[in-house]
Amino acid sequence: MLATPNHVSVRHELLERLFNARRRSDELFSIVRTEALYERPIPERHRIIFYIGHLEAFDANLLRTRISSASPFHPEFDRLFAFGIDPVGGGLPSDQPKDWPAISAVRDYVTRTRRMLDEALERIDLDDAIGEEYPLCTLLNVAVEHRLMHVETLAYMFHRLPLAQKIPQADPPSIQTSPVRPAMIPIPSGNATLGLNRSSGVFGWDNEFEEHSVEVSAFEIDNYKVTNQQYLEFMQAGGYERREWWSEDDWRWRSEKGTTHPAFWVFRDGQWFFRGMFEEVPLPPHWPVYVSHVEASAYARWAGKALPTEEQWHRAAYGSPDERPRLYPWGDEAPTANLGNFDLHRWNPTPVNAFPDGQSAYGVHDLLGNGWEWTSTVFSPFPGFKPFPFYRGYSADFFDGKHFVMKGGSMRTAACMLRPSFRNWFQGHYPYVYAGFRCVNQQEDPRGKK
Repeated sequence: MLATPNHVSVRHELLERLFNARRRSDELFSIVRTEALYERPIPERHRIIFYIGHLEAFDANLLRTRISSASPFHPEFDRLFAFGIDPVGGGLPSDQPKDWPAISAVRDYVTRTRRMLDEALERIDLDDAIGEEYPLCTLLNVAVEHRLMHVETLAYMFHRLPLAQKIPQADPPSIQTSPVRPAMIPIPSGNATLGLNRSSGVFGWDNEFEEHSVEVSAFEIDNYKVTNQQYLEFMQAGGYERREWWSEDDWRWRSEKGTTHPAFWVFRDGQWFFRGMFEEVPLPPHWPVYVSHVEASAYARWAGKALPTEEQWHRAAYGSPDERPRLYPWGDEAPTANLGNFDLHRWNPTPVNAFPDGQSAYGVHDLLGNGWEWTSTVFSPFPGFKPFPFYRGYSADFFDGKHFVMKGGSMRTAACMLRPSFRNWFQGHYPYVYAGFRCVNQQEDPRGKK
């Protein structure tokens, strides 16, 4: 089959995205000093060395048999680094640094795997179908976004490393803003169209299908994410000491873990600091607070409000008074650096009112980037869900009633995952994510609906 100009442009775009994703993961690993590559900054997760091999093993196991007749050159590493799901089973992993291969061997595996895949991709037709449904370009999108997801989740991990174990990187100049003025924005009742249509041709993960509409009753929503200053007021009111603002399970978790403040905060010499990626700074009052779902829920109860549902958040972000949904909160313009804190431009948050041009049609700010936003929606399949046959556990393994949908994105979220249908999720007790929240109130709709 001859390559048409369209095939050439699609091939060029996908391969360029793959190479750029590799560059970003390489840059991220380069901030960790060599002596720290066998550290485990978060007790529940693998050692850093695992992820260096995992990104290439995932690509090899996903693509090799579909694009190449070459035999595996290191099947042991293909298996060792295959599974990126964090260790499960109730206990913490017990492996030691000596149990892992030398970094030189892992880096050699990375180099050879990339060379093998690149040589095969030069010869293959990206329209070749996998089974009867999935062309190779779908699998390349999976490889690209899987890597970019890890570029973000690894940042959570590296954030927990001692500062001396990282090579500092510069951030763009801080953004100076006027004082944040919290308010509630009324959102009238109407439809929220969630998910993707399979016939649209737009790439999405299995949990993003199928497209469907939900009628959403009128509500009010915070114009900004909850800030560090607002959350400090909750703490000063006894937020972590008063049982009435926590569910039974959440209070048990708080007590067992001895949690008394957000994981990103440090108290020293009578003052709160924010633990940044490369330095600690006096707690910035107008940055969004990053907390677990259970901490966000406790704050919402204290405030007499609630966390938004997925469909409420979606309507506030993408809805408009003329009922024409937007591609992004600000409209249909592609994401750029003046519209929000996303796409890996910064290591740190910005004030919640730093990007007024990024507000939604209803005047809700900071919806994309600067921190994912917890919803009250338990992660579950949309009607018509079908798992990817080549990655069956991606979503289905987490439809367990313990994970909650997050929407929006953080400063380390790549732009390609800022689409309206993208769904992130984490367990409610996980405190290390760049995730904040805003609250909602139910209200009477001016048209008479509830």
